Amino acid sequence: MKEFDKFVEIVRRLRKECPWDREQTHISVRHSLIEETYEVIEAIDNNDLSALKQELGDLLLHVVFHTSIAEQFNEFTLEDVIKEITEKLIRRHPHVFGNIKLNDSKQVISNWEKSKLGEGRNSVLEGVPKELPALLRAHRLQDKASKVGFDWEKKEDAWRKVEEEIRELHSAIESGDQEKVESEYGDLLFALVNYSRFINVNPENSLRQTIEKFIKRFQYIEQQLKKRGKDIHNTSLEEMDLLWEEAKKL
Repeated sequence: MKEFDKFVEIVRRLRKECPWDREQTHISVRHSLIEETYEVIEAIDNNDLSALKQELGDLLLHVVFHTSIAEQFNEFTLEDVIKEITEKLIRRHPHVFGNIKLNDSKQVISNWEKSKLGEGRNSVLEGVPKELPALLRAHRLQDKASKVGFDWEKKEDAWRKVEEEIRELHSAIESGDQEKVESEYGDLLFALVNYSRFINVNPENSLRQTIEKFIKRFQYIEQQLKKRGKDIHNTSLEEMDLLWEEAKKL
């Protein structure tokens, strides 16, 4: 693609001629890569296609920029990156590019995980980044374990585990052992994430939606109090609760 080639040359030139770009390393721009990734996600969540187009461009910039850094030190090239992902896609889709017949997406995912183990991984759980948000990481790890049969048979079993963890958390709270409380609280969250798979809910997305809902409702309280000339710091909980209920109806 002509536009892509032009873009790559611009990034490479910036790496050579711009003082700031020349100083950067994989580590120094690492945080920006994470930030751009979340901006892509935000555009998707908002169904803002115009923003998505822009944010994907910013994300692509990081891919090419990291590659330009590597090229400078003869570590690998953009062609190497493209060649490797192309080969991986072909290798992990034998039902498209080979002779294997897979009937549904469940079989495709199972075969995908088998392919990963064939690529030198030592554990089914490898490949889930530690940097992922905890809810998402838990969901991905549980999902991977389920692909090899390590899973509850029914959603009722998964829910009973949630109830068990709630009881254990209450017991830990009553004991006054804070370390145990934190451990049991984590177990409860983990069990809830596990149950989410059985009801087709992505826990990360679900919590993000709830957070946004909380922000909108709380800001409604702030706005209404401001209109009434009141300071939220001196407002009773009862009055804020009434406004909260108004926000819910809206």
